[in-house]
Amino acid sequence: MDLTYSRTALVTGASRGIGKAIAASLAGEGWNLILTCSRTLPELSAFARQLEEQNHVLVQSVLCDMGDSASVTNLFEGIPSLELLVNNAGIAHIGLLQDMTDEEWNRILATNLSSVFYTSRAAIPLFLRNRSQAASCCPGRILNISSVWGNVGASCEAAYSATKGGVNSLTKALAKELAPSGIPVNAIACGCVDTVMNGQLSAEEKAEISEEIPAGRFAAPEEIAAAALQLIHSPAYLTGQIVTMDGGWI
Repeated sequence: MDLTYSRTALVTGASRGIGKAIAASLAGEGWNLILTCSRTLPELSAFARQLEEQNHVLVQSVLCDMGDSASVTNLFEGIPSLELLVNNAGIAHIGLLQDMTDEEWNRILATNLSSVFYTSRAAIPLFLRNRSQAASCCPGRILNISSVWGNVGASCEAAYSATKGGVNSLTKALAKELAPSGIPVNAIACGCVDTVMNGQLSAEEKAEISEEIPAGRFAAPEEIAAAALQLIHSPAYLTGQIVTMDGGWI
């Protein structure tokens, strides 16, 4: 698939939930897409074909462990050009920190935080090449999907909170680094979203949490995608921001 001469976005963790909704919204705007998942490639490939048929865009689905440096390097070797990076891939872990194994800690750290480092490091040269080839005020963008727990922390989700706090700090620091090149870096700190990740909650637990949220409900993935599009369309001067979207919860 030749994506060389088209506006292209990479969305990680795009087979379901927020990543899938963002991919659908971008395709609706005419973006060609590279979508990744870690396990469900047949499902992602079917979704990619659907987006191509409905929106007349090119969509490539790739099985990739975003927490593995070599896998991300291999992924980017097949990407000739890129204008947008959406770091959405992530996993959760609920439990006492004292019961967490080294393997569980390293896995969530790699998937949620190291992945953002790996993809950003690989995407920046592509963005800079865009800047050198055209007089564009915004040669590329990075949007990271974070969490309110990265802002305030959550009991029994210490590791997840730590990784999302890292994403927030990385977003702010990298935004300062890339601002002279006109490359904005922002993040959305999501509250409770109605996704498979939160499917482990019982109906009773969801109702209890919803009562704590002033908006009275979980967000739909499509609402996060709508906010993502607004950030993507914002001036490059808007950078280094962690936009909290939680229905007034935190």
